Amino acid sequence: MTEERTVEPLLEPREGIPPVIADADGLARMVERFAAGDGPVAVDAERASGYRYGNRAYLVQLRRAGSGTALIDPIACPDLSALDAAVAEAEIVLHAASQDLPCLLEVGFRPREMFDTELAGRLLGYERVGLGTMVETVLGLRLEKGHSAADWSTRPLPEDWLRYAALDVEVLVELRDVLHAQLTESGKLEWAREEFAAVLGTPPPVPRSDPWRRTSGIHKVRNVRALAIVRELWLMRDRIAREADLAPGRVLPDAAIVTAALEGPRTKKALTEISAFTGRSARRHMSDWLAAVHRARNLPESQLPAPSTPGDGPPPPNRWADRDPAAAKRLAAARAVIAALADEHHMPTENLLQPDAVRRLTWEPPDDLDDETVAGRLRALGAREWQISLTAHLLAKALSRLRIRGEL
Repeated sequence: MTEERTVEPLLEPREGIPPVIADADGLARMVERFAAGDGPVAVDAERASGYRYGNRAYLVQLRRAGSGTALIDPIACPDLSALDAAVAEAEIVLHAASQDLPCLLEVGFRPREMFDTELAGRLLGYERVGLGTMVETVLGLRLEKGHSAADWSTRPLPEDWLRYAALDVEVLVELRDVLHAQLTESGKLEWAREEFAAVLGTPPPVPRSDPWRRTSGIHKVRNVRALAIVRELWLMRDRIAREADLAPGRVLPDAAIVTAALEGPRTKKALTEISAFTGRSARRHMSDWLAAVHRARNLPESQLPAPSTPGDGPPPPNRWADRDPAAAKRLAAARAVIAALADEHHMPTENLLQPDAVRRLTWEPPDDLDDETVAGRLRALGAREWQISLTAHLLAKALSRLRIRGEL
């Protein structure tokens, strides 16, 4: 999959940089153009992660044979349902679809059929599956990737950013065509179709009950009173960030929250002595931070957070040997099976079978370890049929061997 070839830089879109569509009339004309086009539709979206609150799209790029390239400002044109209807029968080509689908759904664009070039690359065994690397490896073209982390909420968008955005969909269909042929040749096309359908069918994530527990560095906080400080500061930061439409980390870094929880400052002066509180945005809300700390310090015991929330799955694998040595042996055996199969089929282990399914199967294995029962358990855990057909028999065999030896 990695033949040596001459690499040519891809510097300009074939038809030049299209104007950004930012009004209803322009969008209507673009919809007509794409409805009249042929074949798959390449789609990409640019967000402002790290700059703005949430993950909304700030630019949507599309390309289709016979239609050319379009750049849409989804802030000025927040409803793309007409475009969605116009290309409803077309295959939508995305790269790393799970990243872009949520923000596309927010503006009314919902693919019915999809080809994910990143996921195809994983199934085919490409070691690096970023768009730039895939385009270079597969097509022999070099994309400029200098603006991927830019603040796409900027208006007006600079010309070089728009050029970069247009080039992201310039050869996406061509990449899809080569990968489609390789999937067919390797016998993996049906596997890929199942994977693409699974991505499209994945429901939006359920909001976490305690999102503040994902604060980076929270593992350093050892007592519940300090955890309460983390919670109150996190909630205050989230409110401020949402109202200001800023990424929470730009309002106050996680390191500041954790340090304040550990030190428990009682005055503004004590807060200012924590270096992470010295940023301009953090200083602007000193009274809010101090109020949050005081609120946590004065909570009654009954309102303090629990040390941890019970999960609905197995514990982290590094604790299995102590908590359940037999389960640790099952996990090791199952992982060995998956690793060998993944190597045989030239793909990452996590794409052959989801690690969470492996952990849940081996933490609480079914009473019957025949192929059909193990297959049913994997299916209930979200495994696809192609994954089940490859793994169920060998997993059942490995777990049965442990049971026969009295190690299960």
